[in-house]
Amino acid sequence: TPLLLAFIFHLLAIPSTAAIDVKEDLFSPSEPLPHPVVHTSPFLISAMPSLADRITASIQCMAIGDALAMPAHWYYSVQALKSHYGRITDFVDPKHPHPTSIMNLANTGGPCRGSNKGSVVGDVILHDKKKFWGPRGVHYHQSLKAGENTLNLLVTRVLIRQIGESGKYDSSAFLNDYVKYMTTPGSHNDTYAESYHRAFFANWAAGVPPERCAGEENHDTPSMGGLVMLPIVLIAHHDDRERAKKRAIDHLRLTHTSAALEKSVAVFADFFLDVLEGKDLRTSAVAAGKRLGVDVDKLVKEVEKRKLDDTAVVGGMFSTACYISDSLPSLLYLAARHSDSIEDALISNVNVGGENCHRGAVLGAVMGAALGKKEIPKRWIEGLKAADDINKEIERFLLAVPPSS
Repeated sequence: TPLLLAFIFHLLAIPSTAAIDVKEDLFSPSEPLPHPVVHTSPFLISAMPSLADRITASIQCMAIGDALAMPAHWYYSVQALKSHYGRITDFVDPKHPHPTSIMNLANTGGPCRGSNKGSVVGDVILHDKKKFWGPRGVHYHQSLKAGENTLNLLVTRVLIRQIGESGKYDSSAFLNDYVKYMTTPGSHNDTYAESYHRAFFANWAAGVPPERCAGEENHDTPSMGGLVMLPIVLIAHHDDRERAKKRAIDHLRLTHTSAALEKSVAVFADFFLDVLEGKDLRTSAVAAGKRLGVDVDKLVKEVEKRKLDDTAVVGGMFSTACYISDSLPSLLYLAARHSDSIEDALISNVNVGGENCHRGAVLGAVMGAALGKKEIPKRWIEGLKAADDINKEIERFLLAVPPSS
């Protein structure tokens, strides 16, 4: 009938989004960035979970994505990963030795690789863990158990608690809490701290004020680890997109000095806020990919057509390492490829290996924001070691920054 034809035409009328050069002025109020326009069937609108539900799921899935990947973190050989664990679908303990660990090459006195004679690790942070940084093959998270989170996710929880306790985001309060958490013996049980933590606390130990402790840019700085806290900042300011994006960049600068990373954050921020606003996940991932010069839609269609494993893209086209130039396109691909399943997305993220913890935490934030709590496997929610504490922290966070709709 004419009415039916009009309705079908309405569903198909999805305009294309032009690619955006990320070298442009990223926050110019006079030239707002385009966002994907999605025409949703009126019969599907009521099925979308509430914003509060999706924020809760977003934070829960951050913890799940990180903990699920923890034992396989920085496995750069998929064959070794399969040999040690099979296909990881649930929380498991890390195994020893770690075949691609290079923790023994890391600088214990600051960022990047270097000598293990420095004392930032041992005297300032990670007080009883320095002994694990010298031997070869030690797992980065050898002290953790199944369902526990790595340090970057634990620091993200410090931010969540700061907002819940203060009633708002406060960068100075976060820095004070961050310093206290990292420098208090026994505050956590992880073994490894990313390069940016070591740079920060090398400066702090030298008497630099916390607000100026972010290390100088180096080859490790523009990495996926810098994005892990940002979904929380974006959620806390979601009712004002430009303010949210500005706060995300400001928060990044507390711990990272990197123009390249800031450009990627601008793309990620719009992508995440689009998903949080209820826009279609795959469409949003494709639009974000265009801004990076990556045809995400083509990649997904090719993998589906040829029935390929996700390693054809993550590991095949893009490096599985932490560097944002590859890890962000990988995240967008995984989100688009598995846009209807939190479980499939996070399991695939683990088993492609590489920088799967931090990529998994950020991917979890996206998937939870898109699909809501009902799509999270119950076994994962119950299997998180800190599930009760995390849920209490989410409740206080939502009271401090209630959803705008």
